Amino acid sequence: MDGIPHPIPRTVEEVFSDFRGRRNGLIRALTTDVEKFYQQCDPEKENLCLYGLPNETWEVNLPVEEVPPELPEPALGINFARDGMQEKDWLSLVAVHSDSWLLAVAFYFGARFGFGKNERKRLFQMINDVPTIFEVVSGNVKLPKEQSATHNNSSKSKSSGKMQSRQSEPQTKAVKMSQPPKEDDASGEEEDEDDEQGATCGACGESYGTDEFWICCDVCERWFHGKCVKITPAKAEHIKQYKCPGCSGKRARV
Repeated sequence: MDGIPHPIPRTVEEVFSDFRGRRNGLIRALTTDVEKFYQQCDPEKENLCLYGLPNETWEVNLPVEEVPPELPEPALGINFARDGMQEKDWLSLVAVHSDSWLLAVAFYFGARFGFGKNERKRLFQMINDVPTIFEVVSGNVKLPKEQSATHNNSSKSKSSGKMQSRQSEPQTKAVKMSQPPKEDDASGEEEDEDDEQGATCGACGESYGTDEFWICCDVCERWFHGKCVKITPAKAEHIKQYKCPGCSGKRARV
């Protein structure tokens, strides 16, 4: 984060003002500043998050190291899906996760400062009166003329160059999913079967189960339950190279 302290909202109006500032910053990242945002989401970097700040700015950064975090955290690893999807679909995916994060932050403040039923209802009504980030990014609502023109120009310039070259590249992924792969070598078949049955999750330590989704870290080659590292099969389809939280943390501290 930028290190500048922001006032902690305590009333419904203050929480909504915080929500609106963060929302405006996120919309800016996904529309008028989309070229800059795209460049900062390099898939070769560590797990990155998109933060909206109360002062209507945004930043792409590593997740906070504090556990548990002071505030709910945005979606982790948005950069990994960048080159595995069409640009408009990727931006829409980030927008949906950003909408979810904004609601989480707003109602975190509501819970922290003891909002009652009427206060929560009023906060939700205020939030519901403005379009979602997804609606703005997907074009379901109209932007102000100046903002819309900037968004359209940046999208056209990028689609004529980098976007076409990205779409022509084969969609290869280095992510290992499902279950530990078996070798074709007959001599090692029995050994591989024993390894598979004895595999344990690098996060929770529980044994491998055939009915559960697993994913393998491409750095340490340890297997994890998808639920333990918050990776779903759908999300894994867009990850070119998966790094577990432990390996990502090591790189971040070097």
